[in-house]
Amino acid sequence: MPGLKPSVCIDAVFESLSKTDAIARVKSCGIDAFEFWGWWDKDLAEIEDAKAKHDMQIASCCTKFVSLVNPATRREYLDGLAESIEAAKRLGCPTLISQVGDFREDESHEAQHDCLVEGLREAAPMLEESGIVLVFEPLNDLIDHVGYYLVRSEQAFAIVDHVNSPNVKVVFDIYHQQISEGNVTRNVLENIGRIGHLHAAGNPGRNELTRGELNYAEIFKAIRETDYEGYVGLEYWPLDDAETGLKQAKTLVTG
Repeated sequence: MPGLKPSVCIDAVFESLSKTDAIARVKSCGIDAFEFWGWWDKDLAEIEDAKAKHDMQIASCCTKFVSLVNPATRREYLDGLAESIEAAKRLGCPTLISQVGDFREDESHEAQHDCLVEGLREAAPMLEESGIVLVFEPLNDLIDHVGYYLVRSEQAFAIVDHVNSPNVKVVFDIYHQQISEGNVTRNVLENIGRIGHLHAAGNPGRNELTRGELNYAEIFKAIRETDYEGYVGLEYWPLDDAETGLKQAKTLVTG
């Protein structure tokens, strides 16, 4: 069975450090992969140098934050995706994370769903040609992303089926989905083939995995028994010593 692999979101866990120092700290915890949000606001040469120095993998970064539920912005989204694919290829990054935009009060939910599917269908050929996987993200709208369009995982999985491309999947954020719907282990296991990336944080608070109501030891144990071969992105804000928390998280992820 493939093992789960941890990745550290350096924009969250080490947000106050330079990227060079953050990547070195990740490596010092025995973790070989990192991720971050926007590539366009960073010194990519600095990241490439630190990645090479510490023999690291970049698990994911984001594509540009343009709405996919508004047809008027679709060309902007696709242009931004094309740029993001080139950046991902440069960085050796296999996965791009996409948000989908806020709910539009002037349009029906169904019309926005159709717009989202159509946009991802247009994106699929360039993703398939590049070998990059795009994972789009449901987010909770109760605490962190009020007004966001895509909240529940079953909606996201239905979109994956409608787009029908091996290069378009879901990033399942366990923290967000615990808030939005609960039942996270069953929802992950029943849809593991539709998931291209995982995120994890403690709930409530979005802090260390050892804090809060989520039994990550059991969640990751169940996922390790599937054929999932992607990363678990550790995307949280530490309250205690960051390195200690990451070492604990690595143990939870890898078993």
